Amino acid sequence: MTTRWGALLVASTLALMPAAARAQDAVKIGILNDQSGNYAEFGGLGSVEAAKLAIEDFGGSVLGKPIEIVAADHQNKPDVAAGLARRWYDVDGVTAIADLTNSAVALAVGGIAKERQKVALYNGPATTRLFNEDCSATGFMWTFDTATSAKGTALSVLREGGDSWYIIAADYAFGHQLTADIEAIVAANGGKTLGTVRAPLSTPDFSSFLLQAQASKAKIVAFANAGTDTINSVKQAGEFGLVDGGQKLAAMVVVLSDVHGLGLDKAKGLITTTAYYHDADKPSRDWADRYMARTKKMPGMIQASVYSSVLHYLKAVKAAGTAAGPAVAAKMREMPVEDFYAPGAKVREDGRLMNDMLLVEVKAPAASKAPWDYFKVVRRIPASEIIAPLSESKCSLVKK
Repeated sequence: MTTRWGALLVASTLALMPAAARAQDAVKIGILNDQSGNYAEFGGLGSVEAAKLAIEDFGGSVLGKPIEIVAADHQNKPDVAAGLARRWYDVDGVTAIADLTNSAVALAVGGIAKERQKVALYNGPATTRLFNEDCSATGFMWTFDTATSAKGTALSVLREGGDSWYIIAADYAFGHQLTADIEAIVAANGGKTLGTVRAPLSTPDFSSFLLQAQASKAKIVAFANAGTDTINSVKQAGEFGLVDGGQKLAAMVVVLSDVHGLGLDKAKGLITTTAYYHDADKPSRDWADRYMARTKKMPGMIQASVYSSVLHYLKAVKAAGTAAGPAVAAKMREMPVEDFYAPGAKVREDGRLMNDMLLVEVKAPAASKAPWDYFKVVRRIPASEIIAPLSESKCSLVKK
């Protein structure tokens, strides 16, 4: 009888206990991204696997509790993402949310994370607002941003004589900011932007936008988009004869899966800037081989970034002795990153990881020696050269 009534008492107590309290039996990390739309290959389910690898490498538990992953598809809708983030933070006991591909989504979730003093790890979004006007003590920009994408790629093209530009941009926060960054860099280096057009996210037909770019006679047609939008716009540019007509294409954000989707015959010669390439060095290749064994695909910069940020977050939780956001965030800034992705890199006071970038060129089919051998590394770009300095920061956390 005692055992039976004791069991009933425990069951009753658990039933009455708030869900958030019960959730503290584990340290939970959320992966919130696009898993079925435009950016499904950008981060998607691959980011979930990358986070799992980080947890396994850390040891599977922290502070005496198991580490769990929860994941969801935000469908590129800020309201959907915000609803999930509130539930995860407030009810399910999630202490950090990672990936957040899509800048509009990231801004929405970042505001909630700031209010709740929870950690947000920005791996997929690129708007610089996340570490400027909308910075947070618990928000971290871990991969790239619109300025690094524009600066690394545009400067290279400008140096080769590409001094007139036409920009086809994604019509939301990411595309708007990337366009402004491209225009600023082109103007500062003696070039001219002859026109800009905004295309709806996930549009299947770029014909009207490409015809405007073709009519502009600009030497460079730049795509300020990402994911399947980049794949479709580059493919259709070829079909409309832009390259055959003497114009060159510049894709500002290209990940490995984009090149895989395009094929080297269509992507060859594209210049882009990336935070990671699996053949850049041995540590990068070793991790990529493990990821490949699990997913049957090579990782891009977003998956590598998710691994790095989740691993660093867990190290900070251990060092802080708590999963409380402010304490963990302080440790994340204090400790250098130690992994293949950004060895020795530090996080600035505005939450921006000072990671080096790679300027790469897509190989021609004949130059590719193995499956997934897609990029030629032109040069490594030091973080201090490509990431905007703190002297230009608009973040309230930065001491002027």
